[in-house]
Amino acid sequence: MKDFISVKQLDEGSFYYIYELYKDYRDRYKNGETKFSDLKGYSVLLPFFENSTRTRTSFELAGKILGADTINISASSSSVKKGETLYDTIKTLEAMQSDFIVLRHYMSGAAHIVANKVKSRVINAGDGTHEHPSQAVLDAITILENKGRINGLKVAIIGDILHSRVARSDIILLHMLGAEITVCGPQTMLPRHLEQFDIDFVTTDINEALKDKDVAIFLRIQLERQKKVFFSTLNEYSIKYGLNQDRIDLLKEDALIMHPGPVNRGVEIQSELVYGNRSVILQQVENGLFTRMAIYKFLLNQ
Repeated sequence: MKDFISVKQLDEGSFYYIYELYKDYRDRYKNGETKFSDLKGYSVLLPFFENSTRTRTSFELAGKILGADTINISASSSSVKKGETLYDTIKTLEAMQSDFIVLRHYMSGAAHIVANKVKSRVINAGDGTHEHPSQAVLDAITILENKGRINGLKVAIIGDILHSRVARSDIILLHMLGAEITVCGPQTMLPRHLEQFDIDFVTTDINEALKDKDVAIFLRIQLERQKKVFFSTLNEYSIKYGLNQDRIDLLKEDALIMHPGPVNRGVEIQSELVYGNRSVILQQVENGLFTRMAIYKFLLNQ
């Protein structure tokens, strides 16, 4: 396993191996060991052709903490603006002898294409509407840390399922780990051929979706990917599919509220609930750092 392109590459054993690496890094870091040498002498290129705060920063910081040399490359400052193809850009970057390429791209399948053309280890940091595998791993770890298990939990994934790469990766990984998956959203934002996904229940009724769930994952509306209108107004969406104080009581008392970020406050989640006592959104961000450190180490050990 040279590259990490999809959560489909993981089985239960490899996920729990990453989890053990995560725990080791987290515990050592929180005990004051803030610099490691696992990637000393290695280089990490981070070409991000879409905007990102959490993913790019955590991959960059994870690489630096492990001792790697990290270089950020954005679409606005690359030769892509001059008409250079993705393939030529990546081959140019590889010529710099990079050991890891952490790629985010607006085209679904871009990470797979690049991984087949370069010798560097490629990590998919999100490709179009395909997958976001490291987010799914950190989401699963966050659930595991809080619940002590994933097998048998009831998880609702709510929102823009059609355009969400996080939804796809979460569904695949959490189902593989034994969770029961319910997806919910407007009919216009549910993918066709849902039978191809590992989903147990599909509904357009958020109250039905939330009832007695252990975990609720809310998704950002992907306005930048929408080429047509999928709902009338943000206010209407919030009324029908946003989390508010009444709906939170439908969940189990110890249920987790999650969101990959950034949150559209007052749309997907009522503002005062974003960091409420059931929310683990900030914990997801923190766990992302140690998860991505673990992913680097996992690939290095293959």
